[in-house]
Amino acid sequence: MSSTPSVRRVRLGLPRRVFSQVLLMQLAIAAGVAVLATGLFLAPLSDQLDDQAMRRALAIAQTTAQQPQVVRDLRTTRPTANGPAQQEAERVRRATKAEYVVVMNRRGVRWSHTGPERIGQVVSTDPGQALAGREVMEIDNGTLGRSARGKVPLRDSDGRIVGAVSVGIAYDSVRARLVHAVPGLFAYAGGALAVGALASWIISRRVQRQTRDLAFSDIAGLLAEREAMLHGLREGVVALDRGGRVRPLNDEAQRLLGVGDEAVGRRPDEALGAGRTADVLAGRVTGTDLLTVRGRRVLVANRMPTDDGGAVATLRDRTELEQLGRELDSTRGLIDALRAQDHEHANRMHTLLGLLELEMYDDAVEFVGEVVGDHRVTAEQITERIQDPLLAALLVGKAAVAAERGVALRVSDRTRLPDRLVDPGGIVTIVGNLVGNALDATAGTPHARVEVELRAQGRAATLTVRDTGSGIRPEHRELVFTAGWSTKEPPAHRGRGIGLSLVRRLAERQGGRAAVGEAYGGGAEFVVVLPEALTRPDPETARALPVTTAAKKESR
Repeated sequence: MSSTPSVRRVRLGLPRRVFSQVLLMQLAIAAGVAVLATGLFLAPLSDQLDDQAMRRALAIAQTTAQQPQVVRDLRTTRPTANGPAQQEAERVRRATKAEYVVVMNRRGVRWSHTGPERIGQVVSTDPGQALAGREVMEIDNGTLGRSARGKVPLRDSDGRIVGAVSVGIAYDSVRARLVHAVPGLFAYAGGALAVGALASWIISRRVQRQTRDLAFSDIAGLLAEREAMLHGLREGVVALDRGGRVRPLNDEAQRLLGVGDEAVGRRPDEALGAGRTADVLAGRVTGTDLLTVRGRRVLVANRMPTDDGGAVATLRDRTELEQLGRELDSTRGLIDALRAQDHEHANRMHTLLGLLELEMYDDAVEFVGEVVGDHRVTAEQITERIQDPLLAALLVGKAAVAAERGVALRVSDRTRLPDRLVDPGGIVTIVGNLVGNALDATAGTPHARVEVELRAQGRAATLTVRDTGSGIRPEHRELVFTAGWSTKEPPAHRGRGIGLSLVRRLAERQGGRAAVGEAYGGGAEFVVVLPEALTRPDPETARALPVTTAAKKESR
């Protein structure tokens, strides 16, 4: 093996953390803005200083030309180094700190100059515009170098031009002002940059806390994983923000709730309509494993608050489990009924055996006829009034369960329901739930009785179930149709408060209604009206129906 130590390569590039990247980018932006603002300020500053210098030179020239003694000295004296024009010009130059003040005649001969040796000589720049009566501002090169100049005509008392005055401001002083302004400008820019850096650091720290010091790649990975998990779950997931509006919801939630992407950004009441499901999602109903009904689905909902003031709700479909639970209840009831019938059958066989051993043959025949006849009459009464086989079979089975529980189940004499049901399964669910609840309410009470009345008129059907139980208090007559609300203890395998909610929803889905009131003599009376429960009657079947019924009666 080689003893040469491995060299760790240093990777150059942007930092991975969101905090560091945001801080670096904000500092770069702040520095760029400071440099740009400084450059944009310096660019016109030089021109502004040049303009100020030229205007200052022009103002000095104008003030000098307004003095009458300057015109008088120009006319009455010769250009000498100690002449009055030179002395006055030097006084003005020293007072204004100008570079030079030159007084000239119409031929451009100097009467004054900073250098006395140039007095009496012609000026080095063309004074034509000033001698023509125009005021001039310019930056030009002369015998003293580059300067900001102002030239004005010199007029006598009659307004005639007798010469000109030229004043110069050293350009080095203009440049010095510019250079002198730069440190202050940089100080302001540095202060602004420091404030921007502090603000950037504060914002970056907030971003760091909110992103939990993750890298952008980590955040992207988390988002991808969240999408995969959210849409891969077989449970519905609904997220809500602090304002109670729906944020993302996965595919299963859309399926269970019967909504689409249009629900995002809306409140549960707006997306789902008023009801228990919306109340559970909005947090108005609290608890764990809350039962609710959405359409024909039985859902179990749980809502968990989040740190940002929102919440996440999960939905599980318990429709099949609820159906299995109800089937289990029915199976248990039938098993209990069969067990009771088995005991009753054994007793009857023992009675029959005794009659035969006593050679009471006529009594044995009569006894067997009564037993068989009772069961046949009960089944025939139900099937004669209820011609739908599913519904008739349900009531025959419920009659056996009722007998075993000591409840008299009776089908009203006014019951008439033809075999033209549009949704037999829905009506079986409605009647099964109502009869099951009635049996639970009356079992164990004296003179327990349940009466079922099913009537048809045209296409409408009215389903009524009465019992002799304790009844339902007026303040609870609407609550009993709410999903999850019940006065009974739930069994181990499923929840309570679903059956009557399904009854109302099935009725409303067909444009009908379900209500509860007080039965005659006490107890509860449930009435379900279905406006379009039956198909239109066939004319031939309608004519043949009375004959068939009469034939049945004659055959008896």
